[in-house]
Amino acid sequence: MTRKALALLGALLATAGCAARHAPSGRLDVVAAENVWGSIAAQLGGDRVSVRSIITSPATDPHDYEPNAADARSMAEAELTIVNGIGYDGWASRLLASDGPGGRVDLDVGDLLGLHDGANPHQWYSPAAVREVIGAIVAGYDKLDPSGSAYYASRKRRFLSVSLTRYDALRAEIRARFAGVPVGYSESIFQPLGESLGLRLLTPYGFAKATAEGSEVSAADKEATERQAREREIAVWVFNSQNVTPEVQQVTAIARAEKIPVATVTETLVPATATFEQWQVAELERLLAALHRATGR
Repeated sequence: MTRKALALLGALLATAGCAARHAPSGRLDVVAAENVWGSIAAQLGGDRVSVRSIITSPATDPHDYEPNAADARSMAEAELTIVNGIGYDGWASRLLASDGPGGRVDLDVGDLLGLHDGANPHQWYSPAAVREVIGAIVAGYDKLDPSGSAYYASRKRRFLSVSLTRYDALRAEIRARFAGVPVGYSESIFQPLGESLGLRLLTPYGFAKATAEGSEVSAADKEATERQAREREIAVWVFNSQNVTPEVQQVTAIARAEKIPVATVTETLVPATATFEQWQVAELERLLAALHRATGR
């Protein structure tokens, strides 16, 4: 976004920030930069919150998104905001920095986790990080709406013990059956999940990081990743179907030619109407099936 455009949005945000922050419905007004976190916030808040997510389309790249006046106004008028941080959605952080004090609760996932620019920003793929964010969202609700604390505690218990049941069960099954299985992956978004599952991630991290950041993959990393597929050093190849670069296409083609099972993940909710857990369960089921085909276990 140009400096002029950002300045105009900043001015709008500051003006809007002077207005009352309460949603017309009487619910807490919550704005999430990405619908991954927005889905969780909506389920934890139930009918006491109104959640709007700015990034909702699978075709939108959160890194390069250019906010509009409506986005600026939504954030200014929100009572609680959720941004990913870690250099992922700098546009959202800049909008919030333009607003003055007013009692709003701002949740920056990177700050919560103690992560900064350069770290892996895709923390919704880390089960441990997801649980920390869940706790922080509920703490924000309690601060803004103390009379609803028992309700939010109940919603949290239900989300953890019911909504995430299949998600937790699939992760436990994959760890138990396939820990140590060598896996290749196209992008760093899969790293937190892969590590939590006990899989042996063989792809050079430089390849996965460059693909995620849209930078050039080094010749050495490209050759190593292709060789791992060609020589069947990996049992499964996992790639982000929303970011299929020529390098990723080549490795995927080699994997398929070598009869290496392929599984896909995405960066955002697919379909956009899915909940966080529905999306994650679908991906874990595909991964489980690929690992079974690869190992016979």
